[in-house]
Amino acid sequence: MRTWQIERRKRTRHLIELGSLVVKAGVVELTGDDRAILYGALLWMADKLQSEDGERARGVWIKLGKKAFEADRPADTHDRTQPPQDRA
Repeated sequence: MRTWQIERRKRTRHLIELGSLVVKAGVVELTGDDRAILYGALLWMADKLQSEDGERARGVWIKLGKKAFEADRPADTHDRTQPPQDRA
């Protein structure tokens, strides 16, 4: 496979992952899949990050995102609420 093909696949995967975050956050449903709203919200977020309040916003959003990722993470085998079934 050529280098440009590998890079294109990496970029495509990255874009798909970013899009899945928009869906996962429920923004698509909340906006009725209105791309103007989505784009406007992202532009507002970019402006906020570039403002004097950007570091505070970044900190808040990081905490919210990490908390949401942790809540979505499947339970570890050590965190099971039910003991494993005996398959004898």
